[in-house]
Amino acid sequence: MAESEETQNNDTQLVAVPTEDMAIRAVNKRYEGLSTIRAKATKGKGAWYWAHLEPILVRNPDTNDPKAVKLRCNLCEAVFSASNPSRTASEHLKRGTCPNFNSLLKHSSPSSSLPPLSSPSSQSNRKRLGSINEGLNSYHQHQFHHHHQQQQHLLLSGGKEDLGPLAMLEDSVKKIKSSKPLPPGPILSKTQIDSALGLLTDWFYESYGSVSYSSLDHPKFKAFMNQVGLPEISRQDNFMSSRLDSKYEEAKLESETKINDAEFFQLSSNGWKREEIEGMNMIKFMVNLPNGTTLFRETFFPSGAIPATYAEEIMWETITGTCNIVQKCVGIVADKYKTKALRNLELQNQWMVNLSCQLQGVGNLIKDFSKELPLFKNVISNCLKITNLFNNNSHARSILNKFLSHDSRFSVSFGIPPLLYCENLQNFSSVSAMLDNIISCSRVLQLVVMEDLYKVLVMEDSLATEVGDMIQNMGFWNDVEAINTLIKVVKDMVEEIEVERPLVGQCLPLWEDLKSKIKDWCVKFSVLHVGVVERIVEKRFKKNYHPAWSTAFILDPVYLLRDENGKYLPPFKCLTCEQEKDVDKLITRLVSREEAHKALMELMKWRSEGLDPLYAKAVQVKQLDPLTGKMKIANPQSSRLVWETILKDFTILGKIAVRLLFLHATTSCGFKCSYLSLLGQGQIQSRIGLERIQKMIFVAAHSKLKRRDFGSEEEKEAITNGGDDDHDMLNEVFVDANM
Repeated sequence: MAESEETQNNDTQLVAVPTEDMAIRAVNKRYEGLSTIRAKATKGKGAWYWAHLEPILVRNPDTNDPKAVKLRCNLCEAVFSASNPSRTASEHLKRGTCPNFNSLLKHSSPSSSLPPLSSPSSQSNRKRLGSINEGLNSYHQHQFHHHHQQQQHLLLSGGKEDLGPLAMLEDSVKKIKSSKPLPPGPILSKTQIDSALGLLTDWFYESYGSVSYSSLDHPKFKAFMNQVGLPEISRQDNFMSSRLDSKYEEAKLESETKINDAEFFQLSSNGWKREEIEGMNMIKFMVNLPNGTTLFRETFFPSGAIPATYAEEIMWETITGTCNIVQKCVGIVADKYKTKALRNLELQNQWMVNLSCQLQGVGNLIKDFSKELPLFKNVISNCLKITNLFNNNSHARSILNKFLSHDSRFSVSFGIPPLLYCENLQNFSSVSAMLDNIISCSRVLQLVVMEDLYKVLVMEDSLATEVGDMIQNMGFWNDVEAINTLIKVVKDMVEEIEVERPLVGQCLPLWEDLKSKIKDWCVKFSVLHVGVVERIVEKRFKKNYHPAWSTAFILDPVYLLRDENGKYLPPFKCLTCEQEKDVDKLITRLVSREEAHKALMELMKWRSEGLDPLYAKAVQVKQLDPLTGKMKIANPQSSRLVWETILKDFTILGKIAVRLLFLHATTSCGFKCSYLSLLGQGQIQSRIGLERIQKMIFVAAHSKLKRRDFGSEEEKEAITNGGDDDHDMLNEVFVDANM
């Protein structure tokens, strides 16, 4: 037994001795490796920090055997672990922990690549190396100071052509000599860094649509992060992903809580048939609540053409995904899509009211005029002849330029993008700009056609003859002014709709106002085709009309009229006979068969009794809107609240009123963001990439809409000025000719 124990002890000693030798050899090898790296650095083949960090051996005081390798700072004699020299240099030297590093930077020679090394073998050479560097600096300064005076005496292998590159070389040397190293960034604690990165990522995700992922990789952004003492971040960082997931879940929970708290909601979708990147569409869904709040719901990225049946499926899936009780969705408003999908959903679900966006409805009037109004066609055709002559004929152009050069008020060009008007006129903004330009140059054009040189041109070009006759005809200028004004009337109405975001009850007054303005336009310009103009407007009105317009108009206390007895009654006299029938039909459709008769009886009571004058006046109180300068209803929620609190006797009709009066008639939601312009096809095709994009869009949209709900002044200003979208909404509504 004793013999076996002795044998075991001997084996242990035999194993321990080689293990100890291996540890000593590893320490020595580590020391030699670092010493070799430092030696190469002194020759300019290594990292800069080896000029200040020196590897040293730490020995066991009992056996004098090396037990560890350390790094010693030759500037302050501090000792560090040698496991990561780069990190030691960054934290100790760059961040300003070393008290002597900053002073060394201030007094070191700019032209030297490495400061003098501090080591046992080189301490005595520091002064000598310093004096040599100083002498070299003086020599180079002297040489380059007189270089320009001696250039003519230089014999260069490339001849005089070398003088330019030589000057560039000199400039590069001067820049290097005069450059100063950036001071180290501030030292932040881990808590401060985490807090700063948290705020930064919050800002980044909430600003998505204005800021892209590529911004994180921008060199100047990275330099800024380094300057303020923050680590670089990129799209691959786990910190970014976890922060996005957290922000998304927080925003989603808040949104779902508001939706569940509301008694009903309206689904709003836009982006149909908008092809942005390689045929990709981005369809955005919002949720409108009765209290005026708009919430972002989700996005879809379908590709190619979207059939009506597929659009119907997407809308219904969004409804069922938003709330388990589908009856809470009382309607849909959608833009840029055929009404077939909306109509089918409305027929299948009798409680729903589905509307097309009035932003496109009014805007498409310009396309109607361009196709059906002879005056519009003639004016554009004649203006194109003028632009073609002066943009394509060099002689006509030179005559025009001679007059334009004497007056800087006039534009040099009134050209528009190439188009074939008779087949497809799409860019109405360019057409409007062309008309403005021609009108501003009217006086110059009249002088041009009276010039002798132009008369010579007339003999050579039949188009010049026709253009000359047009320009001298005052009737032509009246027609140009008329069409230009007509386009502006429609465009102004579109802009007003986008800012005001009208509700369904405001649609009838809105169209009546537009009809009135177009009638005034006909009178002002003595338009001969008045009947054609009215027929075009009425046709577009009927194409967009929905019975909910008339019903909401009648039920909204804002439009109650005071009769001779002092009663405030609904404005049935403003409706046509067909519209009155529409009111009855819609009310009976929105309720059950058992409630239909009672609902009509309550409608008759509402028609004869109306609302108490005191509350009617309170609902109709207006105040000046400082952003638009117009008088607006002070409390838009009053119309719905009156039905829920004062008109309690109308048990059936009241339910219909509160569901109708909050419905939006446009998909405009107060903010615009071109998210798809920041995406790539590869990102959308990747499942993980698509999920991240959808989360980012949700967080950004939720934040923007939330700030608008809180009524921040900057958000209100953004709404009035058209938001921050890269795409012009007016161009969008004018492009789609199939509405």
